[in-house]
Amino acid sequence: MNEVHGDNDVVITMKGTHRGERVWFEPKGVAIEPGTTVTFINRDPGNSHTVTAYHPEIFDRVRRIPKAAKPFDSGYLLPGQTFSLTLTVPGVYDYYCVPHEMAAMVGRIIVGSPALEDWDESALGAGGVRGDVSAQFPSVRDIFNAR
Repeated sequence: MNEVHGDNDVVITMKGTHRGERVWFEPKGVAIEPGTTVTFINRDPGNSHTVTAYHPEIFDRVRRIPKAAKPFDSGYLLPGQTFSLTLTVPGVYDYYCVPHEMAAMVGRIIVGSPALEDWDESALGAGGVRGDVSAQFPSVRDIFNAR
């Protein structure tokens, strides 16, 4: 379920269990229109988290965002802190939490739709993550069907 703040804003929550054995983004996948502001809120009382794009400029990772998009990294967010970004380039954006990627704390944002002229879904075949982590990204179809 998306937490909506304004006409064009979406909130993604960072969550975790009390003992920290499980962490996640909620929702894990979301579809938005170009120009939408996405705000991440750390609601996990026991962990700090990041929102980090897969991109060579950040920890030399394989690019899993549109080629024309700017990479993003929130840095560590303590409980209650937020990070916002506005996504304008149509396509698929995969992101992760630096300390919890191997715990499957990853997410996917779809900006626009494949019908748009500048659509870039290169993230879908980019690789660069372990198979068990890759399996955690929701499919584009599932994200669109959840709208």
